[in-house]
Amino acid sequence: MTSNARPPRMLIGQLAPTCSGEVTLRGWVFRIRQLAKTTFIILRDCSGTAQCVVATEALRGVDIGVEDTVEVRGTIIQDARAPGGFEVLASAVIVLGAANRSLPFHANSDLSQVGIDAILEHRPLALRSELATDVFRVQAAILAEFRAFLARRHFTEIVTSKIVASGTEGGTNLFELKYFDRAAYLAQSPQFYKEQCVAAFERVFETGHVYRAEPHASSRHLTEYCSLDLELGFIDGPEEIIQLERELLTSIFEGLSLSCGSALSRRGVTLPSMLKVPTWEFQECLERLKLAHGRSDLYDDLDPEGERQLCALAEQETGVPAVFVIGFPLSARPFYSMPRGTAGAAQSFDLLFRGLEVTTGGQRLHTRSSLEAALAARRLDPLSFGPHLTMFELGMPPHGGLAIGLERLTAQVLGLANVREASLYPRDRYRIVP
Repeated sequence: MTSNARPPRMLIGQLAPTCSGEVTLRGWVFRIRQLAKTTFIILRDCSGTAQCVVATEALRGVDIGVEDTVEVRGTIIQDARAPGGFEVLASAVIVLGAANRSLPFHANSDLSQVGIDAILEHRPLALRSELATDVFRVQAAILAEFRAFLARRHFTEIVTSKIVASGTEGGTNLFELKYFDRAAYLAQSPQFYKEQCVAAFERVFETGHVYRAEPHASSRHLTEYCSLDLELGFIDGPEEIIQLERELLTSIFEGLSLSCGSALSRRGVTLPSMLKVPTWEFQECLERLKLAHGRSDLYDDLDPEGERQLCALAEQETGVPAVFVIGFPLSARPFYSMPRGTAGAAQSFDLLFRGLEVTTGGQRLHTRSSLEAALAARRLDPLSFGPHLTMFELGMPPHGGLAIGLERLTAQVLGLANVREASLYPRDRYRIVP
């Protein structure tokens, strides 16, 4: 069924019952229902869906099925029963690209009944489902709100190298690569570059991939993920960073409620104000876990169960399922962490949100002598960090910052069971394709 004359293409979202004349639509067949005399095609493009109606006889000899990419030409007719109050009476339907007739699922399938590996192996097909698309529209909005908030606070966005000569945390968990005649590594973090740029811009942020060669195989870990990093100078303590994140996440969540309200509603998601999130000392957290759950097995870090338990305790007290935990043992934190008092704690914190750590941050050491002493205490050679240490001779202010895992934050906002659902093409211990 074809026609030579073709008006310019319109997006479905541009259509209205009052549109006149012939229109051209292009998209994917979301559903098709063929009756004896009439065939109904639900067409989907990036802006929405529309119901197209065509005489079944006119499709004789046209092989058309779900997920095909098609062009539809026709006129708009008002129909209160149709989505949007109109439908397209088709005069031509042209198949632009046929889909395999034996696909493992369709865009109109219930993806909760489809295994995650099948979804990842057919990612573009899964993303034709509204619920799957919602995840990445929300994620894009988080990125946009993160940038907008920090731009209003005089932060400069930076873009730093992901090929480095050594690790930021003593050389562990690095992916090594062949760099001409020597070894190089994929960056675990932009931490060193952020600190150096504080010496120039005072306030900086970056959104970019980081790499962790950690042999985990869990629903919460990725070997490549997007990190939302910020660093600022002239601080008096990590509490300033914590308060900044409270305000940042509150702003992000308010923005999501406005720009992604439909997506959140489809999943039954409501977002709290993060201004009331409490800050608990690490030792206090251990005492709370012992009192509430009889736990005495934790000493230098929190396990996943402990994170969930602490968020539940925080929700009971404040109504918000989140808590900042500060004062982790200094020995368990990166060498550049500022000590907190004299009892071996660090000016370092995590934000636990809905049972999962989504942020790590803190105040950093800002003098060369203190960094060299910290390296020596961990039996790390300061010469290996020479180029970075030199930057601390340029007048480095007291500073600190944080890093938010974008995929983890997206997963916790939407209540996803597996962080891989919040990564378009996740990389983990076993997956490196597609």
